[in-house]
Amino acid sequence: MAGDFGTRFLPKMAISYYGNTGWSAEQMVPSDSLAMHPGAHVFHYASTCFEGLKAFRQADGSIAIFRMDKNIARFAQSSQLLCLPEIDLEHTARMIRESVALYADEVPASPASLYIRPTHIGTEAAIGKAAAPSDTSCQYILLSPVGDYFEGGEATLRLLLDTQGVRCGPDHGMVKGGGNYASALKHIQRAAKQHNANQVLFCPDDDVQETGAANFILIDDDEIITKSLDESFLHGVTRESLLTLARAKGLNVQERSLSVSELLERAAKPDCEAGLTGTAAVVAAVGTLIHEGKEHPVGSGQPGPRIRQMRDELNAIQWGQTPDPHQWLTHL
Repeated sequence: MAGDFGTRFLPKMAISYYGNTGWSAEQMVPSDSLAMHPGAHVFHYASTCFEGLKAFRQADGSIAIFRMDKNIARFAQSSQLLCLPEIDLEHTARMIRESVALYADEVPASPASLYIRPTHIGTEAAIGKAAAPSDTSCQYILLSPVGDYFEGGEATLRLLLDTQGVRCGPDHGMVKGGGNYASALKHIQRAAKQHNANQVLFCPDDDVQETGAANFILIDDDEIITKSLDESFLHGVTRESLLTLARAKGLNVQERSLSVSELLERAAKPDCEAGLTGTAAVVAAVGTLIHEGKEHPVGSGQPGPRIRQMRDELNAIQWGQTPDPHQWLTHL
């Protein structure tokens, strides 16, 4: 797995500010610094959210952005739930398109891509507003060329099942914001130190939800099982894309509650597979579940053919190698 994923940034970013007159016209500025008051709301009260999407070089050499509209809609939702100023959907879309177009030559060919990170932060210098939102804000678009997430070999992840902790507040999971990732970090670090786990699969009240950074899916024969959408966890765009493709192939997609006992029972089947879905890896195989000090292999304990097939099918659409039946690509 690429340890330096997302550490290289292109030299300029689009930026816009919100104030009394609404959103300013976007500008292209250096991406290596951002001047802000030390009392800015974001630093003290975590008024920050972001998105993660990708641009792909197509088979004909052109550039397309995958599911931009869906990601921008979630960006707007996160901003609203954090009480940040409302974003203008078309304004944000234009900032993304202009940024990618500026660096079209930097979009790598498959199996690499251009990672796009829209970010929205509260900028008001007011340390007395712990119980009030920021009246001003800033949004910007970072671009990061990224390589193959599985460069050097496909990973097989180890997950600790945590039935006590929670990733974030149960009414706050739909926010793709820094605070939710920060609150999961202590659990992930503890799991790594004590169990050599890559991630924590949060299962509060015996309800299998998501990990600290990705949605979870279980594949058993022709069944794909994942938690039904509610406000306790992030509604992943990759998750929804994979489920859409699975339904189109006639697979039995079940969005429902999944208990730890059912998960472990199904995982013990020889052909069972599990995966974590997200923008970076599309879907990464889970080989081991750790519960109450015992390790439970998922199927063979190695990456299986169905997880790989799901990833390949979505990648082929993203890179323009097969038709795009759901019109997920925005072509520049």
